[in-house]
Amino acid sequence: MIYNIDNNNVLAFSTERGFVDKDMPYDGFNITYYTDDNPEHIAQCRYDLRQMLEVADDHLILPRQVHDTCVAEVTAQNVGDKFEGIDALITTLPRTCIGVSTADCVPILIYGTRTRAIAAAHAGWRGTVQRIGRKTIQAMVDSYASIPADMKVVIGPSIGPDAFEVGDEVYDAFDQADFDMSRIAFKRNGKWHIDLWQANAIDIEAAGVPHDAIEIAGVCTYQEYDRFFSARRLGIKSGRIYTGIMIK
Repeated sequence: MIYNIDNNNVLAFSTERGFVDKDMPYDGFNITYYTDDNPEHIAQCRYDLRQMLEVADDHLILPRQVHDTCVAEVTAQNVGDKFEGIDALITTLPRTCIGVSTADCVPILIYGTRTRAIAAAHAGWRGTVQRIGRKTIQAMVDSYASIPADMKVVIGPSIGPDAFEVGDEVYDAFDQADFDMSRIAFKRNGKWHIDLWQANAIDIEAAGVPHDAIEIAGVCTYQEYDRFFSARRLGIKSGRIYTGIMIK
């Protein structure tokens, strides 16, 4: 799934499951090494993606995410690192694909058009509550003097509001973090639902990114689990979508 951020300078995309002759929950394209998938299958998927992107192995980067808000800069000096405990990456290196791994959580891609800086962030509900989108934007401002008004953002495939049913503790976490609950939450059959797409979009817009520069893919991984991995549908050990961005 390709996003039209900038056809000339930047490639932004989400992988889809596809169909591979394997047993569920790994019956599809998966490059996430910290699942229980067969390492040979992961390596083959990773190789196929590198061939498509035409990048070296150490320039296809996937951090080990922990549902926190640590942001790391990818540089020429650390490009081969594993980036353990990181939920967002930023860089200005060309021909270097940075991305995040999700299976219902929200992937966020950011492009600073003036500074040609890029970012990829993983926003589960905990990361969203802690405003990882805004913190990633601030890291781009601090590191590259990027200007939010010049940024473009994509919120990729992830669980949608109709499917994201939560308990009171999750609702309360957003409420206590001063989110406008009238805009991101509703009740159905006595259960709260949270709109993670809107929660992240509203927070990113509050950071200075123009409303019309924020694209929401609007693809629910739970409902479209035949195309995208969904932990709620397939189990927590399912494969993962890779959502990446690269300066050409």
